[in-house]
Amino acid sequence: MARLVREMMSTEPICLTSTTTLIDVATQRSKYDIGDVLITENDRIVGVITDRDIVIRALAAGRDPASTTAGDIASRDLVMLRPDDALDHAVDLMREHAVRRLPVCQDGRPIGMISIGDLAIERDRHSALADISAAAANH
Repeated sequence: MARLVREMMSTEPICLTSTTTLIDVATQRSKYDIGDVLITENDRIVGVITDRDIVIRALAAGRDPASTTAGDIASRDLVMLRPDDALDHAVDLMREHAVRRLPVCQDGRPIGMISIGDLAIERDRHSALADISAAAANH
């Protein structure tokens, strides 16, 4: 039987609103040691902020992180998974859309995240990516 996303996803994703400043986004990313932050309105996912969004859409564009909001730079073309999707489907979506993390939603509400590192650990525990993904953060 195929393994399911719910078996590998991290739960309780960090969700912020569109009005959150990039300084606060960065603070939450650091506090929780996470890669992506989900942007929600009325408990529904409306965007995601990645490292690339912050660097390309904010810093490289000369925007002030104290006044630029999550809503100003969030990626809005979302690719999402359901908890009962197969892990193979997660891999296919990551390949197709060239993304490293995907939000997991149920009835439009974010309930988790799954990363390429999670999938590497599941698929080949001895791969370099699995080793890196399982290692403690180097702050």
